[in-house]
Amino acid sequence: MKKIAVVFWSGSGNTEAMANAVKEGVQKAGAVCDLIFVSDFDVASVSDYDGIMLGCPAMGAEVLEESEFQPVYDEMESSLRGKSVALFGSYGWGSGEWMENWEEQVKNAGADLFEKGLIINEAPDEGGLKSCEEFGVRFAQSR
Repeated sequence: MKKIAVVFWSGSGNTEAMANAVKEGVQKAGAVCDLIFVSDFDVASVSDYDGIMLGCPAMGAEVLEESEFQPVYDEMESSLRGKSVALFGSYGWGSGEWMENWEEQVKNAGADLFEKGLIINEAPDEGGLKSCEEFGVRFAQSR
């Protein structure tokens, strides 16, 4: 059985709602899923998982959250080589440039990026939560 970590940061609750829906999808697909707030994630455990799903909203000038999420991501980046990784997050402005930059970072780390990152403007509505759940199902069923 696959074991997947959903590691996220959320300030307003939007990305947390996405993370919960993603977890539901992973579990619906029959995988084991650990939902972990980024400050509680042990980077050394990356190798314990078949896949990592990372969630972070766009902050400031379309960047990852800098005080908690970015430092943990930077620490785990070298452990992502060959690992299946999916990205998701919410945003309130801009065009999603933060996600495009993050996708490039993950690819450059040697990870196997799953699809394009899933982005939702502001709070996810019912359709957005369904998209998150389906994203989790597809990720858990991949490979």
